Formats: sequence, structure tokens, C-alpha cells
Amino acid sequence: MKQNIITFKVLFLVVFSFLLSTNFLIAQKKQFKVATVAFYNLENLFDTIDTPDKHDFEYTPEGEKKWDSKKYLSKQENMSMVIAQIGADVAKSAPAIIGVSEIENRAVLEDLVKTPALKKYNYKIVHYESPDRRGVDVGLLYQAAMFEVKNSVSATLKIDNIEDFFTRDQLLVSGELDGDLIHVIVNHWPSRYGGEKNSRPRRNAAADLTRSLVDSLIKIDKNSKIIIMGDLNDDPNNESVLKHLKARKTKESAVEGELFNTTYPLFKNGIGTLAYRDKWNLFDQMIISHPLIESETGYKFYKTEVFNKDFLKRKSGRYKGYPFRTHAGGAYINGYSDHFPVYMYLIKEIK
Repeated sequence: MKQNIITFKVLFLVVFSFLLSTNFLIAQKKQFKVATVAFYNLENLFDTIDTPDKHDFEYTPEGEKKWDSKKYLSKQENMSMVIAQIGADVAKSAPAIIGVSEIENRAVLEDLVKTPALKKYNYKIVHYESPDRRGVDVGLLYQAAMFEVKNSVSATLKIDNIEDFFTRDQLLVSGELDGDLIHVIVNHWPSRYGGEKNSRPRRNAAADLTRSLVDSLIKIDKNSKIIIMGDLNDDPNNESVLKHLKARKTKESAVEGELFNTTYPLFKNGIGTLAYRDKWNLFDQMIISHPLIESETGYKFYKTEVFNKDFLKRKSGRYKGYPFRTHAGGAYINGYSDHFPVYMYLIKEIK
């Protein structure tokens, strides 16, 4: 009996010590604030009006797509429903910042932020008209309560010996995310029209322009926190990204002054944002500067994901699992986009 009592006391002390140490660890666990930064190619978010000098007649009631108000409003509702959910399961909010591409003008963004799904977030807009022949631009939406814009510029891509080349401008927005200075560059690089090889020099030139914007920021402040996002029309292993933009494959290789492609690990694991001829590509990328990896103050990078929930995918047929887009094979199917969004979580320790 006495031996049983001693054994019980020893067991009690072990259990008590374990509980004490567990509570201590819980008490010591760090807490973080989370902000979502995202990018989404909205796939031809056009209004219904024919704009002079732009090739947008296809997206009018009389055009090939028979693009009327009903379809336009449905597209807006679909886009807003997606944006409201990106990162919300962790951040408990829609993205603090989201770059967008394939939007026709500022007006379509103004309609987007007024939709029921997004109105409560009080999104503000940064947008410039681009010289693209179809009239599509890039833009930035941000929650005014979380991000304060300090400056923005639109950089036009020009290529020597190609006078009639017109594509989307690159948008650089600098601002404070909860007091932390962040620079965001939104891209939609030239397409692969005419073949990947023939069109490659144009994306290489776009990468050079993006890199020049990065270098300008780093020259002013080597600790610049920079996020490059966009539809690059190339994968993370293409030369435009690896050799011209100089985006490294791993965090460890992205030393001071260099960039880390946060979407490369996803690409390596076979994850994509769009599919073509039974092959997945990861054209939609998020790339960061070194200070966002090692930052000891303010926000730093946590992880990047592709937002590919089941409702964004085709449910059956030959293209099962592909992005559920607005049109397919020339037919209106009232989906979302031919791209999945990408997003990253930035975290900041709460002290």
C-alpha cells in the first residue's frame, strides 16, 4: 500500500510538471497579426461600352460575346465573391491589398468595390490607363483602414526597334501597411501570342523593366520591402524570371539585394494557376525582396498559396479541374476566370 502511495505521488509530480511546462510554453507562444496580399487576373472584366481606338467591340451587346448588362453584373458579382474569400480563413478578412489585371478601366473597378461582397471593406483604387490595344490595364485595390498610399507611378514598357508595340503598363504603388512601408509592383507581361519562343524577348524586356524599378527602390533604401505580383505569362523557371528579373528559387539563395520567388516551391510541386492542353502553368506569381524574408520589425513573409477552391473549377468533362471561366469554346458559361488567384500571408508579431 505504501509503495502504491509513493508511486502515485511520483506520477502526480510528473503530470503536474508536464502541465506546468505546457502552460509555460503556451504563455510564451508568439502572437501575430496577419495581412493577405493577393493577385488576380480577372479575365476580361470589360464594361459594355465600345471605346474609341480600343479593340473592345467584342465585349459590347452587338459584339461577338453579346456582352450585355446582365452578363457584366454577373461577372462583377462572381469576381467580388472570389476576392472576398481569398485568405479570409486565416486573416479573417478579404485581402488588405490585391493587384488585378485584365480590367478595362477605372470604372469597372469602381463597380467592383461597390458590390455587396466587397463594399464593407472600403476598398480604394490605384489605376492608370495603359496603351494596350485591347484597352486592358492592371490596377490595385486596397483597404483604406489597413493601407495608406504614399506614391504611385505607371511605367510604360518600350522595346527598341518595335515602334508599334503596345502592352500593359507596370504599376508601382508605395504605401504603409499598418505603418510598415511596402512597395507593390503589379504586372501583366506580354502574352505568348505568336509562340513562346518568338514572343520571349518581349517578356524578357518586361522583366528588365520590373528589375529596374526594384533596383531604383533598393538604391534609395537597401531595406525596401518589395512585392512583385502579376500574370507574367511565363513560369518561374523561364529565363525572364530567373535571368532577367533574377528571382531566386529558394529563400536561402535570396541574399541581401536579391529577390525570392515565393511561388517557385508551388511550381516545383506541380501546382498551377491556369491550364492549357492538359498542362498546368504558374504564370501568376508573387516575388519578394530580401527584407520581407528576414525582417525583424513590421511585416514579413509567411507563405504563398494558390486560391483554387472547388467552386472555381470545372466540374466535369474534358476540362474537369480546369479554372471555371466566363467563356469556353466561344460559349458563355458564367464562370469566374481562366486563372486562379495567388496570395501570400504577411505576419507581424503582436508585442
